[in-house]
Amino acid sequence: MAKNLVIVESPAKAKTIEGYLGKDFTVKSSYGHVRDLVKSGMGIKVEKNFEPIYEVSPDKQQVISELQKLVKKADTVWLATDEDREGEAISWHLFETLDLKKDKVKRIVFHEITKKAITEAIKNPRTIDKNLVDAQQARRILDRLVGFELSPVLWKKVKPQLSAGRVQSVTVRLIVEREREIDVFKVSGSFRVVALFESNGKTFKAELPKRFSTQEEAEKVLNSCKSGGFTVKTLEVKPGKRSSSAPFTTSTLQQEASRKLGYSVAQTMVLAQRLYESGKITYMRTDSVNLSQDAIDMAKKMIVKNYGEKYHEARQYKNKIASAQEAHEAIRPTDMNLEEVDADSREQKLYALIWKRAVASQMSDAILEKTVVTITSDHTDHDFVATGEVIKFDGFLKVYMESSDDENQEEQEGILPPLKQGDKLRLEEVTATERFTYPPARYTEASLVKKLEELGIGRPSTYAPTISTVQKRGYVVKEERQGRERNYRVLTLKGSKMKKETKTEITGAEKNKLFPTDIGMLVNDFLVLNFKDILDYNFTAYVEKEFDDIANGDLKWQKMIKEFYGPFHTNVEVTEKESERVTGERILGKDPATGLTVLVRVGRFGPMAQIGAQDEVEKPRYAKIRGDQRLDQITLEEALDLFRLPRNLGQFEDKDVVVSIGRFGPYVRLGDSFVSLKKEDDPYTISYDLAVERIRDKRKADAEKIIKTFKEDPTVQILKGRWGPYISFGDRNLRIPKDTDPKKLTLAAIRELAEKTPVTSGRKTAFRKKAVKSK
Repeated sequence: MAKNLVIVESPAKAKTIEGYLGKDFTVKSSYGHVRDLVKSGMGIKVEKNFEPIYEVSPDKQQVISELQKLVKKADTVWLATDEDREGEAISWHLFETLDLKKDKVKRIVFHEITKKAITEAIKNPRTIDKNLVDAQQARRILDRLVGFELSPVLWKKVKPQLSAGRVQSVTVRLIVEREREIDVFKVSGSFRVVALFESNGKTFKAELPKRFSTQEEAEKVLNSCKSGGFTVKTLEVKPGKRSSSAPFTTSTLQQEASRKLGYSVAQTMVLAQRLYESGKITYMRTDSVNLSQDAIDMAKKMIVKNYGEKYHEARQYKNKIASAQEAHEAIRPTDMNLEEVDADSREQKLYALIWKRAVASQMSDAILEKTVVTITSDHTDHDFVATGEVIKFDGFLKVYMESSDDENQEEQEGILPPLKQGDKLRLEEVTATERFTYPPARYTEASLVKKLEELGIGRPSTYAPTISTVQKRGYVVKEERQGRERNYRVLTLKGSKMKKETKTEITGAEKNKLFPTDIGMLVNDFLVLNFKDILDYNFTAYVEKEFDDIANGDLKWQKMIKEFYGPFHTNVEVTEKESERVTGERILGKDPATGLTVLVRVGRFGPMAQIGAQDEVEKPRYAKIRGDQRLDQITLEEALDLFRLPRNLGQFEDKDVVVSIGRFGPYVRLGDSFVSLKKEDDPYTISYDLAVERIRDKRKADAEKIIKTFKEDPTVQILKGRWGPYISFGDRNLRIPKDTDPKKLTLAAIRELAEKTPVTSGRKTAFRKKAVKSK
């Protein structure tokens, strides 16, 4: 047995580190946190100065048992978890759970998994930083207090099984408020006038700086251009430059990976974690833009060698965020010379992005030349302006250009032909196009991270889980929505002829945007009304600053929790007693067929429409509201339309073909068989022929999944699954043992396997079976 036991939190990290250390070191993984607040009850002794009650997670009992055996045989235990607060807390929980002795334990940290970094860490161990641990504990305890006391209030006042979180609730508020800004936004139109001029056989565009609010004004301007006589009034050439962006922080990596690669925030963090644990990049949870001197020197050598001396410019960036931990380093490749690494395609794309950004940050400015030309005529009161931009030296642009969140950018400036003051220009044509104002853009995951960072809400380690949590809880959905057609007017003057057209465009189309659900809006409104402090942006940012103070040793965590909890607990008690129950109920009118009241509200199973108030009928009729409809906007006609389901489309194979919407979305039913409809299928309008086609498609897909069946027992099948072959055994799904050929399995062997495999709970089994059926 090796004399040194190194414990990390990830098996991938353990494997990489083990390769750098000699035979005297054994490296093992804790598989993340081993201990957390108990799940039964609050898990905090409020009366004993908020003392937390921890328990070893059930799935970590075996891990702890194995580590305890190894600890007894080791002379020294090296705790090598990540360098942030979560990593420090994992080390502390391991210290406590394994009952380690201080003289036997050494804490080491590193921001990259390379031989040099690991060797340096071994040479410079330290003790566990209790301040960092306390900051993590304070966050965990505060969030448990808020969730434990606030969630029951939501159960009583809004809907059962809801939950509330401190940072998550503020995140939902941002999305709800943005949606309401869009709701009240008034779109206005104006005419943009663009001319096409010709000089020495080359054409270029110029625009009037002013927009015109009416068609009459635009038409008058175009008519004044008929006489021509355009000349270059002024020509100004301005030198310019463009500088590279800082290397990535967690936030900027999440934003750019979303814009350039289409990755979700959570996906980016999973891929970055793999790259870090395999030693390819530095630590991926950081808010620092610093680069180490080693990295700057490495970048210089690579840039000079590959691009030349003039492309290199050493830079050290300063962080704009006051709370940034400058001791950490920005995200960068561990080896700047490697433009590509051995990884799967998604990891390679993310690595390439990190490499380009880090290398570009140490490259020269791009040198530009911007030309601004003013064009005038004696026959019009307005001067046209043409701008052109030429890159004289590409600098960092040779490697990388940052993307933007602005969805409504005008077209890029082009290159102008050679011009000089007094040149006569020929007008090819001039157009006045009706353009419209845009409402504020809905948040993407990336732009939401940017907003949270600007407000000081959350930290690098919390952005991804926060955004994932609000979606899992059903408060927010990320989806695509189709746009609608809109008419716009175009006036074109060519020669002396004016052409007037009405064209159409698609507006309002959304891709991967965050929308609040009805439940999300209802919960937000209730919390904003009754818990102003918890939902206040400045208060949430202040709490984050207090966590930083605890981490720096400037504040005791118990004092911070106590100051928060007193007023908060009182607020909870008052709200439980005095606030009204909310359902978002709206009465829309009367049902023409029955004369009963039609209303919408949030019920036990979510937003729904209802025909018949409680005082009108004993059993009202209910219909689930569609995902693209909202309680505060649905009309009487739209609500009545919901009651058209289920629709019986006719018979196929002597069975009814019925279309409806269930818990898992729209479906078509044939007898006892259910087939999910595709995203583009509308259950309210789908035809009989298309519904039958979906049934046939499902049968074909199911047939292709079958690897083997058994005549003796039709309830047993070997099927292809999402994660490989598996056995469908009655109402259970069984894993096929490793290195077993599914085609060679006999019925007897399967039955023997079924006897040896523990039966999971009925609910879990049913869920797993349903998940398989719905694929």
